This record gives sequence, C-alpha cells and structure tokens, in this order.
Amino acid sequence: MLNQRQQENTRKRILDRLAELRADIQRELRKYDDETYGQIADRVADPAERAVADLLVDINVAEIDRDVVEFRELEDALLRLAEGGYGICVDCEEPIDKNRLENNPAAARCYKCQQAFEHKDRQVHHRTL
Repeated sequence: MLNQRQQENTRKRILDRLAELRADIQRELRKYDDETYGQIADRVADPAERAVADLLVDINVAEIDRDVVEFRELEDALLRLAEGGYGICVDCEEPIDKNRLENNPAAARCYKCQQAFEHKDRQVHHRTL
C-alpha cells in the first residue's frame, strides 16, 4: 500500500506521462494527416517504393495505436489509484512488486499474472487449424 506522498508522486508521474502521450498522439495524427498514403504513393514510381509508402503509413498507425493503448492503461491506473486498488494485481489481488510499478506505473498485474495473461492471449490469437 502506498502512503500519501507515494500516491501523489505516482499520480504526478502518471499525469506527466499522459500529457506526453497526448502530445505524441496529436503530433502523430497531424503527421498522418500530412502524409496520407495517397500523397506518399503519388510521389513514388515503382512497386518497391509503393511498398515503402505502405510501410510508412502502417508505422504511423502502429505508433498511434501503441500510444493510445498506453494512454488507456495509464487512465485505468489513475482510477485504481483513486479507488485504492493501485499496486494490487487485478487477477490474484496480491501486491505488485514496487520495481515493476516504478518501471511501468500502468501495471495492473503482478509479473506472474501478466505472464499468464500474455501466454493466454497468444494462444487465442495464434490458433492454427
């Protein structure tokens, strides 16, 4: 359980990171609008260059998606902080290691439960016939 000062420090770190992400998302969206596929593709002549144009657009979208996911996770962490559940694993309800929270303030699961969650997620998305 975090004391009042630790909670305030954590809240500030999360809010600072949210502000950074918000700026990054806005910048990437402007960049995406400025460099739409059509504009990039119009400037290229051969299939190899068109493939690079496709890749550039995909990278922009992937960067935006990654930032949005982190943004949502941090918002969830703020909610857990406000409700008193921050630092407690959402699966096993055991405390999350302080080093893990220091490195990833949005962590909702302890390391063991996160590994199980990712393993289960991989199995669902990578099924074969």
